[in-house]
Amino acid sequence: MYPIDLNDLRQSIVANVAASLAEDVASGDINAALIAEQSEAHARVITRETAVICGVDWVNEVFHQLDPDVTLEWHVRDGDRVAANDTLVEINGKARSLLTGERAALNFLQLLSATATRAAHFVAMLEGTGVNLLDTRKTLPGLRLAQKYAVTCGGGQSHRMGLYDAFLIKENHILACGGIGAAVTVARDLAPGKAVEVETENLSELAEALEAGADVIMLDNFSLEDTRTAVATTAGRARLEASGNVNADTLRGIAETGVDYISMGTLTKDVTAIDLSMRLFIQD
Repeated sequence: MYPIDLNDLRQSIVANVAASLAEDVASGDINAALIAEQSEAHARVITRETAVICGVDWVNEVFHQLDPDVTLEWHVRDGDRVAANDTLVEINGKARSLLTGERAALNFLQLLSATATRAAHFVAMLEGTGVNLLDTRKTLPGLRLAQKYAVTCGGGQSHRMGLYDAFLIKENHILACGGIGAAVTVARDLAPGKAVEVETENLSELAEALEAGADVIMLDNFSLEDTRTAVATTAGRARLEASGNVNADTLRGIAETGVDYISMGTLTKDVTAIDLSMRLFIQD
């Protein structure tokens, strides 16, 4: 799996924020212009529900791009658990700058905290099984790195980043190459250092993937019985990833079969924003 270092996201964070401000502020915030230009303000961002926080650097970047003189005093860090009514950050600066940045900042903090919180919920359900929870490529367009980082803040792990850093040989690839063995051989020839994973839909395909020497084998929509058989058959020769039909009702049972990983697209595509509020106090 692929660890994510926040320092490696710097360029992505700057781009995410620039795009967000471009669509929200565009030619200028006519709403903030209602406030006197010289007015100073203090703001507090609070949470109205329990959550795992993620998005501190995105919020910092919003106000940095708008007004470098704005100061932020954080009471939490990414990965911290908070309760309803906790203060997350206090912000000081020009009232116009705080108002203009409010929505962009909260959008990032609400979405990424929601992703981290959802991941933490499912990670807790796996406690004691030794199974690692993985994200997928089912992320919001333009926010892949941000959401994958958020999953790690919730205790999950990041699967491959995209189509460039690892192979996931699926049904159409197998058909085009003429079989699982042929597809794995081509992959090894193309990029010898890249991990090769094969998606399988039944025990027969599992046997082919094992014979081909796949590093990871995905068990796609396997029944619990077939998953247990797959674990016994594989006997450590490859790592096994269970995927498909994974939810709160099925997660624990799948984990107890002995697979190495469980992947869930819902971690990043079915999140509900954490309820946050920014309270502003004019200080002129």
